Amino acid sequence: MIYLDYSANTPVDPAVLDIYCKTELAYIANPNSTHCAGQAARAEMARVTESIASQLGVQPAEIIYTSGASEANNLALKGIAQVSRHIGKHIISTQLEHSSVGASLSVLQQQGYEIDLLNVNRDGKADLAQLRELLRKDTILVAVCAVDSEIGTVQPVKEIAEIVKQYPDCRLHVDATQAVGKTDLWFDGVDTMSFTAHKFYGPNGIGALYKRRGLVIEPQISGGASTTIYRSGTPTLGLAAALEASLTKALAEQPQRIAHVQHLHDRLAAALQAYPEVRFNSPAGAVPHILNVSVNGIKATRFQQALSEQGVCVSVKSACSSDGMPSKAVFAVSRDRRNALSSWRISLSHLTTDEEIDGFLAAFDTCYHQLLQKEN
Repeated sequence: MIYLDYSANTPVDPAVLDIYCKTELAYIANPNSTHCAGQAARAEMARVTESIASQLGVQPAEIIYTSGASEANNLALKGIAQVSRHIGKHIISTQLEHSSVGASLSVLQQQGYEIDLLNVNRDGKADLAQLRELLRKDTILVAVCAVDSEIGTVQPVKEIAEIVKQYPDCRLHVDATQAVGKTDLWFDGVDTMSFTAHKFYGPNGIGALYKRRGLVIEPQISGGASTTIYRSGTPTLGLAAALEASLTKALAEQPQRIAHVQHLHDRLAAALQAYPEVRFNSPAGAVPHILNVSVNGIKATRFQQALSEQGVCVSVKSACSSDGMPSKAVFAVSRDRRNALSSWRISLSHLTTDEEIDGFLAAFDTCYHQLLQKEN
């Protein structure tokens, strides 16, 4: 098997898994218990949280543990909207957001909130001129993804934050799910930011929401003590420790990992350029980890299945997107619905080898000629 779907899920690092297991065995008590075992667990949870915060350049009190980025996005968007409804009900986002953002916005829209979606330029970036035009006194939230999961566009978070700062009652949420370990994070002017361990070689089931200190949001889970008033539930110390370990490695090894992935990306792009019917959808400046392509006239699901039969794993859109619909991100940059229906994503890792790229290219060549022959 050749796995090229690392943007959907990454394998847990064995060293990270070992830390999870050791932590779970060493700290058996609830960190909120007042006895000596609980106090030991609470002290370790505090150490872990301080380490995570230090690496991100934020304060420990600004870290909220969640089950993943989807929960973190829900908590941020709904939590901000609900406490700000006395100010206004206008929210701005983009067409590129993850389904957990899009669905949260739909729920809020049903509750009377007004949602505006920014246009996306041909480079995959949100239209900042339109953002300036849409912002108004009753705008309470702007939500953008730092890195698009389908085409890899890096959004100008710094510039967006500068624009939003001019509206004191407006909050900025950044979905950094695809950004950690792939590009530098920007916190200045950001009110909330979501991420999850399973995108950078940690376990599934643990994510976090950065919430700027002093910002009040409405909790989405009622009852049950935790490390914060904003997210109830027994603190998951083992998972938090695993998040810390995977984040530490992702940030420390980021330059070397990116260099290796860039090498693989360049090899892939150069080889695929030789095929006349291949179209590249990822814009210049996208993270090298994501390469979105289309084969003219061949639906993405057909090409994905053909590659899967050859033992190659790629994805059609985000793993959390609806089947049978064109990629919103690819349609936004290409303005071509047929092309968006033909688009699929190769996502690379520092674990990917040159031999696997060789294997992928051999499988691609077979599928390319077979499928085009059937069409003709």
